[in-house]
Amino acid sequence: MSMSAGWYLRRLSRMGPREVAGRAGDTVRRQRWRSVRPDCPDVTGARFTAVLPAGTVSAVSPDAAKRLVAEADRLMYGHVEYFGVVRDDLTDPDWWCDPKTGRRAPGGYAFDVPYRNEDAVGDIKQIWELSRHQYLTVLAAAYAITGNERYAERVAGHLRSWWTANPPLRGVHWISGIELGIRLLSWVWIRRLLDDWPGAAGLFEDNPVALNQIWHHQRWLAAFPSRGSSANNHVVAEAAGQLAAACAFGWFPSSGRWRADALRSLERHLRSNTFPSGLNRELATEYHGLVLELGLAAVAEADAAGVPVPPSVRLVLLRMTDALAAVVDSRLRPPRQGDADDGHGLVVDGAGTDRWASLLATGDAVFGRLAWWPAVAGTDVRTPLLAALVKPVELSVSRPSVRPAHFADAGMTILRGPGEIWCRCDGGPHGFLSIAAHAHADALSVEVRHDGVDVLADPGTYCYHGQPRWRQYFRSTLGHNTLQLDGADQSVSGGPFLWTRQARTRVLAADPSGDDVARWCAEHDGYQGSVHRRRVELTAAGQELKVVDEVRGPRRAVRLAFHLGPAIAADLVGNRAALTWIRDGEGRSAVLDLPAELSWRAHRGETDPPLGWYSAGFGRKEPTTTLVGTGSADGADGFTTVLRFGG
Repeated sequence: MSMSAGWYLRRLSRMGPREVAGRAGDTVRRQRWRSVRPDCPDVTGARFTAVLPAGTVSAVSPDAAKRLVAEADRLMYGHVEYFGVVRDDLTDPDWWCDPKTGRRAPGGYAFDVPYRNEDAVGDIKQIWELSRHQYLTVLAAAYAITGNERYAERVAGHLRSWWTANPPLRGVHWISGIELGIRLLSWVWIRRLLDDWPGAAGLFEDNPVALNQIWHHQRWLAAFPSRGSSANNHVVAEAAGQLAAACAFGWFPSSGRWRADALRSLERHLRSNTFPSGLNRELATEYHGLVLELGLAAVAEADAAGVPVPPSVRLVLLRMTDALAAVVDSRLRPPRQGDADDGHGLVVDGAGTDRWASLLATGDAVFGRLAWWPAVAGTDVRTPLLAALVKPVELSVSRPSVRPAHFADAGMTILRGPGEIWCRCDGGPHGFLSIAAHAHADALSVEVRHDGVDVLADPGTYCYHGQPRWRQYFRSTLGHNTLQLDGADQSVSGGPFLWTRQARTRVLAADPSGDDVARWCAEHDGYQGSVHRRRVELTAAGQELKVVDEVRGPRRAVRLAFHLGPAIAADLVGNRAALTWIRDGEGRSAVLDLPAELSWRAHRGETDPPLGWYSAGFGRKEPTTTLVGTGSADGADGFTTVLRFGG
């Protein structure tokens, strides 16, 4: 997928004068850098001192260590999977090859590479992911735990290979700041975890090639920060990586300036990217996780280097952690909202380690858990490593005394009922910044789970580049559990990562803690001339969820969609669907009574156009059942849907 001239014009229209001026300066700088490539300053005698405190590795639980070593051994045999594509070439990878399409990115000056054009480059995320070097942090962690030098030697071989294949400003890996920032963070942890290996200094501080790479990465990040309408999770990754490198690899004349600038940027953008309630402003849960991981890792580096961290940074991370603890379901699964691309800030754990449990465990170790937090039973490697570096600081802040359920600024409300019923109601802003890059057209959608199983599911994301029909479907209004008028989306897409008109939503009532009935009501103006209002009620005694949809304004054609989770089997007869599934070996059931005013049909795994799909992770999709009712709002007082849970 290559962006059209129209897309660039629409993108330009979402920028303010300051951003336009900054981007114009970036363009001039890129042209100047084409012919001017300075060498890294001489830092002979540099030494790495940002080591783990003695005894840290021994604090890793045997279970977490076992999972880590198993993952490291799979990597040593060359096996890895990214975004649904299995690779068996990891013993000697081609850093520019996309295994999904078989295409190889062109070389040359980095800013000339048409990375958005899949026909020319391949799937850019497949190419970039390996070069975040997070699989190498896993191998380095396996060395730290086992002392087996074969892991360290593989890491060293791959780093030397990458540095040779990707000299500064040449090729596809020098285009995006988030990639450089995360890669620097990985290198810091690789050096730290390999500290007991005799070859560590020769690989990093005594290696002119490594020094040149580290310096050029930081020079790049200082010159080309994400700006204005793009200052979302990308700029946090850039600042975190720059801060980590400037603290741990603080060997260069510019290190002090880079460190100070990165810390200021991190403080500013953590605040701007986070609602006062603690939820991420992109309203895309996986980016909440990514930003929290990056922020915690950045604070760990600053603390390890003795660099004072503004209290506001820790306060934002504390609020983010408490918010995460508040919104997860009974199985520690957070909402599936907005875009998700499986991005991580720091990876030192093996497969099977739960991301969200790990973050809550780290939050407990760094900030202390509250009485209402859900219990975390699992173990991980990352928590004891980060906790060993982060200094305990007393924060003068009032934390919630009971579990929050309504986040007014983010427009998220969680209704909870017996039998582990969990329901997310979406009445929040469309997205973050003028382009709302990672938003979906999902206003007033609901997401319902029973004991952690998706019953009424948010279908997910699946893809970003290269497959525009699928990208459009998974972002669409029809692709969510909400109501569509006249076949249109509530918000208008201007292309990938760009919305040119955004629906405005307001919550009219939210009482998630009602003794007998938990209630929520909201409306949005996304349909020109009409207002969609939705009311949701969860009755505790009857395990019953009622959804009432009203259309106010001109009468129009209606489509009401309910997407079932992949574990749910549905038998639709008329306007009643019998739902069944298995949880922990037991049969579960529910009945979905759909509005009789609409004509109902079940769709599953359709491709022309796409309908009836669920994406558990980026690059992966599977057929699931979507129930769609069609009809007219003419003469209808409202459309009532009732979900009743059985045994």
